[in-house]
Amino acid sequence: MTKRDGPSKYELIWETVRQVPRGTVATYGEVAEQSGFPGQPRLVGYALHHLPRGTDVPWHRVINAQGKISLPREDGTYVIQKQLLQGEGIVFARERIDLNRFGWLRRSKKQFHSRRHHR
Repeated sequence: MTKRDGPSKYELIWETVRQVPRGTVATYGEVAEQSGFPGQPRLVGYALHHLPRGTDVPWHRVINAQGKISLPREDGTYVIQKQLLQGEGIVFARERIDLNRFGWLRRSKKQFHSRRHHR
């Protein structure tokens, strides 16, 4: 597929990340799967690393499968990512986010199942 035939892999990933709502997070693996690249979480990392300046993609909402920020804690971007997430109401416990509580796809499934059971 050439650039003219449609969006690039990175653009597909960025579009998926744009769908992650405020106050929730997604893992690299979840974003990869939702973007059509199952089993390729590193591709998501590469795509986020290559975001253009001034982007509207909420990169800070993507974390690793352990519920942690993947950057080294000494990295200034780690601090920025943590502050952005906390500003959206996401709670850290021992530098970890509860994916069952704040996970985008997990919350969506819970809400879907609870709506089905209440009808």
